[in-house]
Amino acid sequence: MRRNFLTALIAAMAIAVSASGTAAEPVAPKPAALVADQVPDIPMDIVEKTRPYMEFRTASFVDWDARTKSMLISTRFADTRQLHRVRKPMSTREQLTFASEPVRSASYAPDGSSLLFQKDSGGNEVNQIFALKDGRPKLLTDGESRNSLGPWASNGKIVAFGSNKRTGLYNDIYLMNPENPEGAVMLVASTGGGWFPIDFSPDNKKLLVFNYVSITDNQLYLINIFDGTSTKLTNSTEPVAYNGLSFAPDGQLWAASDFGSDVQRVGVVDQKTGTFTPVLDEEKWDIADFDINPDGRWLAYEVNQAGRSMLKIYDMKRGRVRTVKALPAGVISDLKFAPWGELGFTLNANRTGTDAYSVDPKSLDITRWTRSETGGLDAARNVAPELIEITSFDGEKMSGYLYRPDPDRHSGRRPLIINIHGGPEGQATPRFLGRNNYLINELGVAIFYPNVRGSTGFGKRFVALDNGPFLRENSVLDIGAFLERLQKDRRIDRKRIAVTGGSYGGYMTLASMLRYGDQLKAGLEVVGITNFVTFLENTQAYRRNLRRREYGDERDPEQRAKLEEISPLGRAGEIDLPLMVVTGANDPRVPASEADQLIEAVRANGRPAWHLLAKNEGHGFRKKANADYQFWASLLFWQKHLLNDSDGKGR
Repeated sequence: MRRNFLTALIAAMAIAVSASGTAAEPVAPKPAALVADQVPDIPMDIVEKTRPYMEFRTASFVDWDARTKSMLISTRFADTRQLHRVRKPMSTREQLTFASEPVRSASYAPDGSSLLFQKDSGGNEVNQIFALKDGRPKLLTDGESRNSLGPWASNGKIVAFGSNKRTGLYNDIYLMNPENPEGAVMLVASTGGGWFPIDFSPDNKKLLVFNYVSITDNQLYLINIFDGTSTKLTNSTEPVAYNGLSFAPDGQLWAASDFGSDVQRVGVVDQKTGTFTPVLDEEKWDIADFDINPDGRWLAYEVNQAGRSMLKIYDMKRGRVRTVKALPAGVISDLKFAPWGELGFTLNANRTGTDAYSVDPKSLDITRWTRSETGGLDAARNVAPELIEITSFDGEKMSGYLYRPDPDRHSGRRPLIINIHGGPEGQATPRFLGRNNYLINELGVAIFYPNVRGSTGFGKRFVALDNGPFLRENSVLDIGAFLERLQKDRRIDRKRIAVTGGSYGGYMTLASMLRYGDQLKAGLEVVGITNFVTFLENTQAYRRNLRRREYGDERDPEQRAKLEEISPLGRAGEIDLPLMVVTGANDPRVPASEADQLIEAVRANGRPAWHLLAKNEGHGFRKKANADYQFWASLLFWQKHLLNDSDGKGR
């Protein structure tokens, strides 16, 4: 046994002896599920230098436990995020789930009698719903279909959920007593779209159901849970978006909506006519989320100000709005009132990390419930992002966040990585950067996160500016406008700029490399689209129509031709920059075949392409061991192709 242990240890450290008898530099052990193709071994020296930045944790607010007045949070102690209970602010985090896969979402019954959660397998997004019983997970769904956990009825006996078990494609809506999951009853049989249960009426007689047609077109239905009859609330001739839908205790239906506006306002939906009457209006900014406390006195809402969150409390009796002013600049999410009136939420900021908080709606006093570890580093020393605003090629105003290295530690012009978000209906926001803080703090690399057209948070007109194949490349031209602005910055080294991004940001990375190759040194794309036609043909069927609304319909000859024309794969032979590709083998959104065909085409042209594939991941790496190795490989890539001092392409 001892011999086997020593053999494994030597193999893990990869201590090799050269012909001259000298020991080679030890390298990091690679997780078993990773395939590193053309990716060099990772020197242990890199692992040791980056270690403090790898050992951070984050804690996200999930729910309140009505029985113990505890907070339920999601955090990671081992390799994956799991559920933990915090009994009082800053107390010990008690782990409740111990799965090998991350727990994606969870909720308590209103009376705290049951805790349900969902998770998938290997990132495949085929979620199953579980109940936590005596410390053990009990499977409530069939283990094969794709499920989504919905709201509880106020009596705590019934929960709504979505499942594709009937057709294998689209979500139907079911009602279930968790004590008798086999008796689940189908309430809505869908024929397409993205159907989800949202909220029960206070009398538990009706269920609000949401059909997500596109980011700007959401349809609302009230379903009678006793006879299944439905009433459609949305009859507008124009697409309308809704967010944060919730019944107040008096039975009124509240929503954040862009009905009659370019941005989302909070107001009341008439349950007979479907008319939306705004009550709270932040003028140029979206109200991104809200919640109403159980006695109907307070409504808390988040304002999205160019990506930065403002938290406000509305007194529903007096009609008065107050701002919670003492929060660090960052992003707020997961708003939910406790039965006793306290508001829980998650705050994500680069100088504080990501942690769970609460606020008293009367006094506006803030309580921090968790202080997550940051590897021994002081998060307050991380840089604060700077808002960069530009006018693009056609006069459109847009912005992004630039994280600059400390000039006292890193003088002169600094290398820059442009990091493009996915979606494309995503948004770059001022967040905690985790591992990427190593690039900024220790290597002096600036990172810029742009919001090109099509990003959310800037109104429905802006989010639609990239729709369809004939407008798609305008977002790539926005990157050119940002490049022009950043190259004029005296603290940016215009000869050392690279680009990266994930999912749609992966497409943007490749498109930017092709259009602006003479201004860039390298590109790193993660789970990205390489050919819109093959992507649309191979993405999971339940997502296909939704993506056609965004990108175009590959079945239409004219659109298909344009989709082929703008796809990076067709021009892969022109990619003349160092390239790295990261892929999840189980990705249901952007199939691994997208990466495979690109790598084959690039290498056929005699160009190298690093490829890191995880056999146990999907749309992005969620397991810590894999994410760590991905960062180290990426760091090796940037050191080789961006951080050198030559004026060439780092070849």
